[in-house]
Amino acid sequence: MRTSELVFRSRREVPQDAEAASHKALIRGNYIRRLTSGVYSFLPLGYQVLRNIEHIVEEELDRAGASQLLLPALQPVDIWRATGRIDKMADVLFRVDGKSGSFVLGPTHEEAVIEAMSPDIESYRDLPKLVYQVQTKFRDEPRARFGLMRTREFIMADGYSFDIDRETMRQSYQRFYEAYLAIFARLGLQAEPVEADAGSIGGDVNHEFMVASSIGEDHFARCGDCGYQANIEAARAGAHPPVAVALDVEAVTYSTPNAPGIEIAVKALRDLGAEVEVGTMLKSMLLVDETGARVIALIPGDRTLKVPHGMRLATDAEMAGFAKGYIGPQGHSSEVRVIADPLVLTRPSWASGANKEGHHSVGLRVGVDFEVDSFVDLVVVEDGDPCPRCEGVLSLVRSVEVGHTFQLGLTYSGVLPQARYRSFEGEELPYWMGCYGIGVTRVPAVIAEQYCSSDGDAVVWPVAVAPYVVSIVGVGATKTNEVTAVAAQLHESIGQSGVSVLLEDRNISTGVAMRDLELIGSPLFCIVGARSLAKGVVELRDRIHDQTIEVPVEEIVATIHTFSRDLASERR
Repeated sequence: MRTSELVFRSRREVPQDAEAASHKALIRGNYIRRLTSGVYSFLPLGYQVLRNIEHIVEEELDRAGASQLLLPALQPVDIWRATGRIDKMADVLFRVDGKSGSFVLGPTHEEAVIEAMSPDIESYRDLPKLVYQVQTKFRDEPRARFGLMRTREFIMADGYSFDIDRETMRQSYQRFYEAYLAIFARLGLQAEPVEADAGSIGGDVNHEFMVASSIGEDHFARCGDCGYQANIEAARAGAHPPVAVALDVEAVTYSTPNAPGIEIAVKALRDLGAEVEVGTMLKSMLLVDETGARVIALIPGDRTLKVPHGMRLATDAEMAGFAKGYIGPQGHSSEVRVIADPLVLTRPSWASGANKEGHHSVGLRVGVDFEVDSFVDLVVVEDGDPCPRCEGVLSLVRSVEVGHTFQLGLTYSGVLPQARYRSFEGEELPYWMGCYGIGVTRVPAVIAEQYCSSDGDAVVWPVAVAPYVVSIVGVGATKTNEVTAVAAQLHESIGQSGVSVLLEDRNISTGVAMRDLELIGSPLFCIVGARSLAKGVVELRDRIHDQTIEVPVEEIVATIHTFSRDLASERR
């Protein structure tokens, strides 16, 4: 390709909403263009990067034994209603109502792949089956941001496995898991597999593949001693040593009008002479479980609640009969279950609401002034919490999710009657499933964030995904015929050797040309100049390591192949 043929116009200015370095670089380099909030067009350079990523994904999933298919983006509401996800994912679904019925623009394809695959899975002899697709997805994200990092329309490579039992499901899961590690290594991303929460997808065992990033909207907890890693929703802390209940303390209730929050309550109690801090207060929050029963959750006042699966925060209507802002752990009827994080055992007594409007109590003791029905992990982990597996401590790593794998088990096949196979004994059984996703259109942004140039304006792409591995430019105040001819000859020979190459052939200044080529992001620059040619060499600039060497003209193709191989290997 020649730059005169390329659809490219560099931008000196970027939109004000482009906060992330990756977003700015992709806009300035003419890779993407915003159509509306959370929806982007991929221009030729961006689409080439995307296709390179897809090619790597397809190669590794094919190698894992998965077959590629393509499922509809437009899915009837009925199949979503059958699994209950029409309500569970209502907040992010795009609904389409037309003359022919009601549809969902698929945010994911578990129901659709069962519909597609079930007729071909009649017997245990038909299993296992591994399939995947590269397909456009739609999610009505409440806040699209950071360019391609969080969008409403995106491309995902999603895989699905079908097996006869839990053990074979785990074997299929391992095949996808290892394929994902290979994919991210080839993309030049250090993706950490961490234990994760299943969320709306469902299932038991699952892992997120996280890449550390300063703009990441997620965190995962890591123990540097034993290697324990889990995302913030699934991470749990080790046990803090409990302390004995205070025997010489009696609960005292104070009048604290207009003090419904923890910080306000602390100030009000201190003004009354009580020795309390945010960390010695109990947050007592009303939850509702799947049966509609009300549950009081207790955590220290300086921690954040992690709502347990199957529960949610109570609405204002469901708070009837409770003193909102003044709920405490004591004195509830047997119909209200009390659960607490183990951290509640780490203090001899607590302050909390008194279950009476405008009142708080100090000196509340577990087992004396209030009872706990069960202790469960309820707090979001923080830096410095003990590791649940060893004697180390946890640290939080800000990160971006690039992939997610799930052992679904019978989550979908157990409720869909067509998701059955005939066992060796002739029994009709639901097959066991796994599902696996990579955010393909997010990956360019994650790579760009990691490999932005030192000034933050341009990306130096890894060899495996670069739209052009080599950019050739002739330099000099006036380019001689020899410079032009050698540049053209190198363009042809490098391209014929199988390396993607771009020739700068526009009639513009060297400075402008070099700046544009930097935005295009080739990891290697081949610079042809009259002075160099007089010595029989050209300059080869390795932009990843910011170093330049002189190479004899006749050796440039072989040297580029060596550099490309070494750079690709180094970034794995």
